[in-house]
Amino acid sequence: MKKITLLFILSILMFSCDPKETQITLVDSNGIMNQVLVVMNYDLWKGAEGKALKNVINEPVVGLPQPEPHLDAIQIPTDAFKNLFLSQKSILYVSIGDTNEFNIRTDVYARPQKIITITATDSERLIEEINNRKDEILTTFRDFDIKAMQYRLRNKQFNTKKLVTLDKLGISLQIPSKYRLVDDTGNFLWLRQHLKEGQSSNILVYELPINSIEDEEGKNINSVRDTIGKKYIPGQFEGSYYITEQAYTPKTNVIELAGINGFETRGKWEVKNDFMAGPFLNYTLVDKANNRLIVLEGFAYAPAVNKRNYMFEIEAVLKTLKINP
Repeated sequence: MKKITLLFILSILMFSCDPKETQITLVDSNGIMNQVLVVMNYDLWKGAEGKALKNVINEPVVGLPQPEPHLDAIQIPTDAFKNLFLSQKSILYVSIGDTNEFNIRTDVYARPQKIITITATDSERLIEEINNRKDEILTTFRDFDIKAMQYRLRNKQFNTKKLVTLDKLGISLQIPSKYRLVDDTGNFLWLRQHLKEGQSSNILVYELPINSIEDEEGKNINSVRDTIGKKYIPGQFEGSYYITEQAYTPKTNVIELAGINGFETRGKWEVKNDFMAGPFLNYTLVDKANNRLIVLEGFAYAPAVNKRNYMFEIEAVLKTLKINP
């Protein structure tokens, strides 16, 4: 009788538990920014299927002086995908199997984690799927890494409450404390982070009135940059200043940031009458309600080294923009 009573009580406890309260504890993911673990058998990786995949992840990032891929890849065969490999933050699982499948999963074996699975019934279909999903693959991992970078940078923040320009413009940014103030006029903000010797990353913030339909259509972005550079960003020699590089045409795309439509421009900058140069990222937002353009820009100076990761951090910072109520 006691055994029956005990079993009855246990059954009540089991069925009364809310399944929503049952949580699986995931380990912390590992892996660096802009890196993906490719789980793909060696024969596919070395064949036409692998070539198609490499064409996706190795596509050069726009606006950099030297070609740098969107993603660095570490490849392992499918039977090696276990143990420590399960905790990689970005995983791309590619195989030939019984079904045609493309799916994106989050926090499966670790947190934070993003896993893209591409499976096809034959080689031709697999290559087709890889090519058709190119933008989705890159965007998924890039957006995921941007959020991971923003989370990482939140630990130590610059005290932006003392920045007059941000207050006057009615906006806020999450800026890492390693940046130092260069200029803050109320109309123009310049922050700089010193990297290794002779290297730096920079953030600019300012606003301009909307004076024409060309302003609204993003046709004056480069000329505006040159005007601002001449006024606020001098070079080391007299008569030298920051401008858009003349030999490279920047690429502009339509975007939305902080609920405002605008333009993302990637290109190269140089210093007029000097030999300094590097990549820049510009967000020009068309705030029609207040008849203004909000401009956020970041640029890096790092001669003779890769700059992708520097620009990636700048992008993560600029995308923390919020418009204050």
